[in-house]
Amino acid sequence: MHETDMTKALIMTVRDWLEAQPDSLKIETIHLVVGRFTCVEPASLQFAFAAQTRNGFLDGVKLAIRETPLIAFCHNCQCEYRPEIGLQYSCPSCNSPMDDILSGRELKIDRIEYQNGT
Repeated sequence: MHETDMTKALIMTVRDWLEAQPDSLKIETIHLVVGRFTCVEPASLQFAFAAQTRNGFLDGVKLAIRETPLIAFCHNCQCEYRPEIGLQYSCPSCNSPMDDILSGRELKIDRIEYQNGT
């Protein structure tokens, strides 16, 4: 389950960011962007986050995940299309192999909502 390792990396990244802030902050929500082509399961990521943050500095923090679709571009047809993950990645118009991925590989922190923790 790579969601567990990704959650550990997320926690370490947020901890480093939080420690670098000049003021004491209380994190409320962490917003992630997760592409469908990353094969990250949002429900598993939510579960791992809840389990790993329990009784820690992120206990009770909400994890908001926005998924981005897999969108590819075919240079042969000059068209965008949405491949079906795990089934057919080639262009539905000309059957060319998938050339470029325009969307779906994202895996990043989009923003962090917080309040001053004083």
